[in-house]
Amino acid sequence: MTAWQDVEQAEPEFAQRVRALFDARKHKTIATLRADGSPRISGVEAVFEDGELVFGSMPNARKGADLRRDPRFALHSATIDPVEGAEAQWPGEAKISGRAIAAGPASEGPDGDRFHADIAEVVHTHLNQEATMLAVEWWTPTHGLRRIERE
Repeated sequence: MTAWQDVEQAEPEFAQRVRALFDARKHKTIATLRADGSPRISGVEAVFEDGELVFGSMPNARKGADLRRDPRFALHSATIDPVEGAEAQWPGEAKISGRAIAAGPASEGPDGDRFHADIAEVVHTHLNQEATMLAVEWWTPTHGLRRIERE
């Protein structure tokens, strides 16, 4: 299992930028797979806790049922548009994908599901320093950190 602390240990500066994007807003978007294999997106609260990425699902929520059946997920930070004329200050957006590991009932509120992330990939999309190209950086446990720039 690859926990968030593994990303932090491998690439601390990259992990700090990604975490800042996820921590900037309370609500994120999670993609799960329905029983028929089609995608479902839902709002979710996710937090970094004791070196783990943790998220939950309210009682009887479809995303929890999806994850119990097929643990694959993709989590997206809040999306913020670049400010015209100040594009270089745009922090970008982040994504984390992997498998949700059931971690028992939700710790707060009514009974629900609590999951820890087994991380397969972490992505940070932003503008390069000159704000002339889109930079995509991604990390996997197997290949480490990679980067490309696109016009």
